[in-house]
Amino acid sequence: MTAQSATAVTGTAVVVTGAAVLVPGADTVRALADGPARGGAPVEPAAHVGKKGLRYKDRATQLGYALTAAALRDAGLLGADEKAGLGVPATSVGVVASSNFGNLDTVARALDTIREETVTATSPMDLPNASSNVIASSAAIRYGLRGPNLMVCNGETSGLDAVHWAVTIITAGRADRVLVLGVEPDNEVVRRLLGGGHAVDGGAALVVESRAAAAARSARVRAVIGPYSRGAGELGARGRRWEAPAHLGKASGASGLLQVAAAVGWFDAGERGPVQAVTGSTVDDARADLLLLAPEAA
Repeated sequence: MTAQSATAVTGTAVVVTGAAVLVPGADTVRALADGPARGGAPVEPAAHVGKKGLRYKDRATQLGYALTAAALRDAGLLGADEKAGLGVPATSVGVVASSNFGNLDTVARALDTIREETVTATSPMDLPNASSNVIASSAAIRYGLRGPNLMVCNGETSGLDAVHWAVTIITAGRADRVLVLGVEPDNEVVRRLLGGGHAVDGGAALVVESRAAAAARSARVRAVIGPYSRGAGELGARGRRWEAPAHLGKASGASGLLQVAAAVGWFDAGERGPVQAVTGSTVDDARADLLLLAPEAA
Protein backbone atom coordinates (compact mmCIF):
# COMPACT_ATOMS: atom_id res chain seq x y z
CA MET A 1 0.00 0.00 0.00
CA THR A 2 1.51 3.34 -1.02
CA ALA A 3 0.83 6.89 0.06
CA GLN A 4 -0.08 7.73 -3.54
CA SER A 5 -2.72 5.01 -3.76
CA ALA A 6 -4.28 4.78 -0.32
CA THR A 7 -6.58 1.82 0.15
CA ALA A 8 -9.99 2.11 1.78
CA VAL A 9 -11.42 -0.91 3.55
CA THR A 10 -15.05 -0.95 4.63
CA GLY A 11 -14.55 -3.47 7.44
CA THR A 12 -18.26 -3.35 8.43
CA ALA A 13 -18.21 -7.11 9.16
CA VAL A 14 -15.88 -6.54 12.12
CA VAL A 15 -17.02 -5.21 15.50
CA VAL A 16 -15.48 -4.19 18.82
CA THR A 17 -16.62 -6.38 21.72
CA GLY A 18 -14.07 -5.41 24.35
CA ALA A 19 -12.00 -2.36 25.24
CA ALA A 20 -9.59 -1.45 28.01
CA VAL A 21 -7.57 1.63 28.93
CA LEU A 22 -4.74 2.12 31.40
CA VAL A 23 -3.10 5.54 31.45
CA PRO A 24 -2.32 7.90 34.33
CA GLY A 25 -5.62 9.56 35.18
CA ALA A 26 -7.94 7.14 33.34
CA ASP A 27 -8.56 3.42 33.72
CA THR A 28 -11.89 3.08 31.85
CA VAL A 29 -13.00 3.96 28.33
CA ARG A 30 -15.53 6.44 29.74
CA ALA A 31 -12.86 8.22 31.81
CA LEU A 32 -10.64 8.37 28.74
CA ALA A 33 -13.42 9.80 26.58
CA ASP A 34 -14.15 12.46 29.19
CA GLY A 35 -10.45 13.33 29.41
CA PRO A 36 -7.74 11.80 31.66
CA ALA A 37 -7.30 13.67 34.93
CA ARG A 38 -4.09 15.60 35.49
CA GLY A 39 -1.66 14.23 38.01
CA GLY A 40 -2.88 10.66 37.75
CA ALA A 41 -0.77 7.98 39.44
CA PRO A 42 1.44 5.78 37.25
CA VAL A 43 -0.16 2.52 36.15
CA GLU A 44 0.84 -0.39 38.39
CA PRO A 45 0.57 -3.63 36.35
CA ALA A 46 0.86 -5.85 39.45
CA ALA A 47 -2.35 -4.32 40.78
CA HIS A 48 -4.16 -5.65 37.72
CA VAL A 49 -2.54 -9.03 37.06
CA GLY A 50 -0.56 -9.82 40.20
CA LYS A 51 3.22 -9.93 40.58
CA LYS A 52 3.72 -13.42 39.21
CA GLY A 53 5.38 -13.41 35.80
CA LEU A 54 6.32 -9.72 35.82
CA ARG A 55 9.92 -10.14 36.94
CA TYR A 56 12.45 -9.67 34.12
CA LYS A 57 9.73 -8.24 31.85
CA ASP A 58 10.17 -4.72 30.51
CA ARG A 59 7.69 -1.98 31.33
CA ALA A 60 5.91 -2.17 27.97
CA THR A 61 5.33 -5.92 28.30
CA GLN A 62 4.02 -5.54 31.85
CA LEU A 63 1.59 -2.85 30.69
CA GLY A 64 0.63 -5.12 27.81
CA TYR A 65 -0.21 -7.95 30.18
CA ALA A 66 -2.53 -5.71 32.21
CA LEU A 67 -4.27 -4.30 29.14
CA THR A 68 -4.68 -7.71 27.53
CA ALA A 69 -6.31 -9.18 30.63
CA ALA A 70 -8.62 -6.20 30.99
CA ALA A 71 -9.73 -6.23 27.35
CA LEU A 72 -10.30 -10.00 27.28
CA ARG A 73 -12.39 -9.75 30.45
CA ASP A 74 -14.34 -6.81 29.08
CA ALA A 75 -15.19 -8.90 26.02
CA GLY A 76 -16.30 -11.84 28.17
CA LEU A 77 -13.46 -14.08 26.99
CA LEU A 78 -11.55 -14.37 30.27
CA GLY A 79 -12.79 -14.85 33.81
CA ALA A 80 -11.42 -13.40 37.01
CA ASP A 81 -9.06 -16.37 37.34
CA GLU A 82 -6.51 -16.37 34.51
CA LYS A 83 -5.78 -20.05 35.15
CA ALA A 84 -9.27 -20.94 33.94
CA GLY A 85 -8.23 -19.89 30.45
CA LEU A 86 -10.23 -18.55 27.56
CA GLY A 87 -13.89 -19.20 26.93
CA VAL A 88 -13.23 -19.76 23.20
CA PRO A 89 -10.72 -21.93 21.28
CA ALA A 90 -7.19 -20.58 21.66
CA THR A 91 -6.56 -20.77 17.91
CA SER A 92 -9.53 -18.47 17.28
CA VAL A 93 -7.79 -15.49 18.92
CA GLY A 94 -4.95 -13.60 17.26
CA VAL A 95 -2.82 -10.72 18.53
CA VAL A 96 -1.71 -7.51 16.83
CA ALA A 97 0.33 -5.13 18.99
CA SER A 98 1.56 -1.61 18.26
CA SER A 99 4.47 0.14 19.97
CA ASN A 100 7.31 2.33 18.72
CA PHE A 101 9.21 2.78 22.00
CA GLY A 102 8.38 -0.60 23.55
CA ASN A 103 11.73 -2.24 24.23
CA LEU A 104 14.11 0.64 23.54
CA ASP A 105 15.34 0.56 27.15
CA THR A 106 16.28 -3.11 26.87
CA VAL A 107 18.06 -2.62 23.54
CA ALA A 108 19.94 0.44 24.82
CA ARG A 109 20.99 -1.42 27.98
CA ALA A 110 22.31 -4.35 25.94
CA LEU A 111 24.23 -2.08 23.57
CA ASP A 112 25.77 -0.17 26.47
CA THR A 113 26.91 -3.44 28.04
CA ILE A 114 28.45 -4.68 24.78
CA ARG A 115 30.23 -1.35 24.25
CA GLU A 116 31.53 -0.99 27.78
CA GLU A 117 32.27 -4.66 28.53
CA THR A 118 31.63 -7.59 26.20
CA VAL A 119 28.73 -9.42 24.60
CA THR A 120 29.09 -12.22 27.15
CA ALA A 121 28.29 -9.73 29.91
CA THR A 122 24.74 -9.20 28.65
CA SER A 123 21.98 -10.70 30.75
CA PRO A 124 20.35 -13.89 29.39
CA MET A 125 17.11 -12.67 30.98
CA ASP A 126 17.21 -9.63 28.69
CA LEU A 127 17.49 -11.60 25.46
CA PRO A 128 13.75 -12.26 24.92
CA ASN A 129 13.00 -8.62 25.69
CA ALA A 130 15.38 -7.45 22.97
CA SER A 131 13.10 -8.74 20.23
CA SER A 132 10.78 -6.15 18.66
CA ASN A 133 7.79 -8.49 18.90
CA VAL A 134 8.16 -9.15 22.63
CA ILE A 135 4.92 -7.34 23.55
CA ALA A 136 2.75 -9.29 21.11
CA SER A 137 4.39 -12.66 21.76
CA SER A 138 4.40 -12.28 25.55
CA ALA A 139 0.68 -11.44 25.63
CA ALA A 140 -0.07 -14.44 23.45
CA ILE A 141 2.00 -16.83 25.58
CA ARG A 142 0.60 -15.67 28.91
CA TYR A 143 -3.05 -15.75 27.84
CA GLY A 144 -2.93 -18.67 25.41
CA LEU A 145 -3.81 -16.70 22.27
CA ARG A 146 -2.69 -19.08 19.53
CA GLY A 147 -3.97 -17.31 16.44
CA PRO A 148 -1.81 -15.15 14.11
CA ASN A 149 0.62 -12.90 15.97
CA LEU A 150 1.91 -9.60 14.61
CA MET A 151 3.88 -6.62 15.94
CA VAL A 152 3.54 -3.22 14.24
CA CYS A 153 6.12 -0.50 14.93
CA ASN A 154 6.08 1.70 11.83
CA GLY A 155 5.71 5.16 13.33
CA GLU A 156 2.79 7.42 14.07
CA THR A 157 0.20 5.48 12.07
CA SER A 158 1.01 2.13 13.65
CA GLY A 159 -1.94 2.06 16.08
CA LEU A 160 -4.60 2.38 13.38
CA ASP A 161 -2.53 0.20 11.06
CA ALA A 162 -2.69 -2.47 13.79
CA VAL A 163 -6.50 -2.27 13.83
CA HIS A 164 -6.50 -2.54 10.04
CA TRP A 165 -4.30 -5.65 10.15
CA ALA A 166 -6.61 -7.19 12.74
CA VAL A 167 -9.57 -6.58 10.42
CA THR A 168 -7.58 -8.12 7.56
CA ILE A 169 -6.79 -11.24 9.62
CA ILE A 170 -10.47 -11.67 10.48
CA THR A 171 -11.87 -11.01 7.01
CA ALA A 172 -9.28 -13.38 5.53
CA GLY A 173 -10.59 -16.14 7.81
CA ARG A 174 -7.35 -16.55 9.75
CA ALA A 175 -9.03 -15.95 13.12
CA ASP A 176 -12.49 -15.16 14.47
CA ARG A 177 -11.23 -12.44 16.78
CA VAL A 178 -8.05 -10.45 17.48
CA LEU A 179 -6.68 -8.77 20.58
CA VAL A 180 -5.33 -5.40 19.38
CA LEU A 181 -2.91 -3.72 21.77
CA GLY A 182 -1.25 -0.30 21.71
CA VAL A 183 1.21 0.62 24.46
CA GLU A 184 4.07 3.06 25.02
CA PRO A 185 6.27 3.07 28.15
CA ASP A 186 7.88 6.13 29.70
CA ASN A 187 11.48 5.79 30.82
CA GLU A 188 14.83 7.56 30.63
CA VAL A 189 15.70 6.14 27.21
CA VAL A 190 12.37 7.20 25.71
CA ARG A 191 12.67 10.68 27.22
CA ARG A 192 16.11 11.10 25.66
CA LEU A 193 14.65 10.10 22.30
CA LEU A 194 11.82 12.60 22.76
CA GLY A 195 14.21 15.41 23.62
CA GLY A 196 13.07 15.62 27.23
CA GLY A 197 9.39 14.99 26.60
CA HIS A 198 7.56 12.04 28.09
CA ALA A 199 5.51 9.16 26.69
CA VAL A 200 2.03 8.17 27.79
CA ASP A 201 3.28 5.24 29.93
CA GLY A 202 0.22 3.14 29.24
CA GLY A 203 -2.16 2.47 26.39
CA ALA A 204 -5.32 0.75 25.28
CA ALA A 205 -6.45 -2.65 24.03
CA LEU A 206 -9.41 -3.87 21.99
CA VAL A 207 -11.03 -7.16 21.18
CA VAL A 208 -12.35 -7.08 17.62
CA GLU A 209 -14.40 -9.94 16.18
CA SER A 210 -16.26 -10.93 13.08
CA ARG A 211 -19.90 -10.01 13.41
CA ALA A 212 -20.82 -13.69 13.11
CA ALA A 213 -18.40 -14.77 15.86
CA ALA A 214 -19.71 -12.08 18.20
CA ALA A 215 -23.31 -13.11 17.52
CA ALA A 216 -22.53 -16.79 18.05
CA ARG A 217 -21.47 -16.14 21.64
CA SER A 218 -24.05 -13.37 22.22
CA ALA A 219 -21.32 -10.81 22.80
CA ARG A 220 -22.22 -7.19 23.32
CA VAL A 221 -21.19 -5.04 20.35
CA ARG A 222 -19.52 -1.83 21.53
CA ALA A 223 -18.66 -0.29 18.16
CA VAL A 224 -18.44 -1.18 14.48
CA ILE A 225 -15.19 -0.85 12.55
CA GLY A 226 -15.84 1.36 9.52
CA PRO A 227 -13.67 2.45 6.57
CA TYR A 228 -9.90 2.76 6.99
CA SER A 229 -7.53 4.68 4.74
CA ARG A 230 -3.84 5.47 4.68
CA GLY A 231 -2.05 8.00 2.50
CA ALA A 232 -0.25 11.33 2.28
CA GLY A 233 -1.78 14.76 2.73
CA GLU A 234 -4.74 16.09 4.64
CA LEU A 235 -7.66 13.91 5.69
CA GLY A 236 -11.20 15.23 5.48
CA ALA A 237 -13.42 15.36 8.55
CA ARG A 238 -15.77 12.36 8.69
CA GLY A 239 -16.87 12.38 12.30
CA ARG A 240 -16.18 13.49 15.85
CA ARG A 241 -12.54 13.26 16.90
CA TRP A 242 -10.93 12.58 20.27
CA GLU A 243 -7.57 14.18 20.97
CA ALA A 244 -5.26 13.21 23.79
CA PRO A 245 -4.54 16.10 26.19
CA ALA A 246 -0.97 17.34 26.07
CA HIS A 247 -0.30 16.41 29.70
CA LEU A 248 -0.83 12.73 28.87
CA GLY A 249 2.43 12.62 26.91
CA LYS A 250 3.46 11.21 23.55
CA ALA A 251 1.09 8.38 22.62
CA SER A 252 2.82 7.35 19.36
CA GLY A 253 1.99 3.67 18.69
CA ALA A 254 -0.77 3.76 21.30
CA SER A 255 -2.49 6.81 19.81
CA GLY A 256 -4.79 4.98 17.41
CA LEU A 257 -5.91 2.48 20.04
CA LEU A 258 -6.60 5.25 22.56
CA GLN A 259 -8.78 7.04 20.02
CA VAL A 260 -10.79 3.90 19.25
CA ALA A 261 -11.17 3.20 22.98
CA ALA A 262 -12.42 6.77 23.50
CA ALA A 263 -14.96 6.20 20.72
CA VAL A 264 -16.21 3.12 22.58
CA GLY A 265 -16.51 5.30 25.69
CA TRP A 266 -18.63 7.80 23.79
CA PHE A 267 -20.85 5.07 22.33
CA ASP A 268 -21.28 3.55 25.80
CA ALA A 269 -22.46 6.99 26.97
CA GLY A 270 -25.04 7.29 24.19
CA GLU A 271 -23.14 8.96 21.33
CA ARG A 272 -24.51 7.74 17.99
CA GLY A 273 -22.69 9.80 15.40
CA PRO A 274 -19.56 8.47 13.68
CA VAL A 275 -16.17 8.95 15.36
CA GLN A 276 -13.03 9.44 13.29
CA ALA A 277 -9.65 8.30 14.59
CA VAL A 278 -6.65 9.96 12.92
CA THR A 279 -2.94 9.26 13.32
CA GLY A 280 0.11 10.75 11.68
CA SER A 281 0.54 14.22 10.22
CA THR A 282 1.63 15.89 7.01
CA VAL A 283 5.25 15.80 8.23
CA ASP A 284 5.15 12.01 8.75
CA ASP A 285 5.52 9.44 5.99
CA ALA A 286 1.75 8.94 5.97
CA ARG A 287 -1.50 9.61 7.75
CA ALA A 288 -4.13 7.04 8.61
CA ASP A 289 -7.75 7.34 9.61
CA LEU A 290 -10.44 4.96 10.72
CA LEU A 291 -14.16 5.54 11.10
CA LEU A 292 -15.94 4.03 14.10
CA LEU A 293 -19.70 3.54 13.94
CA ALA A 294 -22.26 3.11 16.70
CA PRO A 295 -23.22 -0.48 17.73
CA GLU A 296 -26.54 -0.29 15.86
CA ALA A 297 -24.60 -0.24 12.59
CA ALA A 298 -23.86 -3.92 13.18
